[in-house]
Amino acid sequence: MLNVRLNDLAVQALGPSVAAIPRDRLASGLREMIADGVVLTGEVITLGGIPGWAGRPPGRQADLTGWECFVSNFHLEDHLPIEVGSLPDGEPVISEADQVLMLRHGLGFALEIASAAPVPVRCVVGANRTNGTFRFHRARPGETWLHEDLDAYGQEKLITVDRGPATLGGTPW
Repeated sequence: MLNVRLNDLAVQALGPSVAAIPRDRLASGLREMIADGVVLTGEVITLGGIPGWAGRPPGRQADLTGWECFVSNFHLEDHLPIEVGSLPDGEPVISEADQVLMLRHGLGFALEIASAAPVPVRCVVGANRTNGTFRFHRARPGETWLHEDLDAYGQEKLITVDRGPATLGGTPW
């Protein structure tokens, strides 16, 4: 089962057409990450294996889900042709149009990860006026990285892509 959820800010930003960027039109850096595959090593899932800097799970994280989110986290603006401006104090600023571009690429990437993952997963795409992020983790009973109410994230536009059963062992993700 595939489940895509958006908070209200993401729906407003994307408008009536919540279209993902198809794989062949994803930014080259995102296509390269997909080409490395999604790997299950023991109980953890990562892109292209576990990076050397990650350490053994769960490392300093509270649980395996937190570790996977830490290891899989990257900034979408680092891989897309967008303009990142800055305020006088140095804070980055990304236009609404570029935030939408990050959401569409992030959604397309999330759909690719979800289809390639050998176990149930949750992908999280976020964008706001300072950055865009992507991360994913294996779906586990009793462990989640998000609040159930996606609108609770203030000014963050959020999309989640879940692949797998709606519940695992009777426990919601």
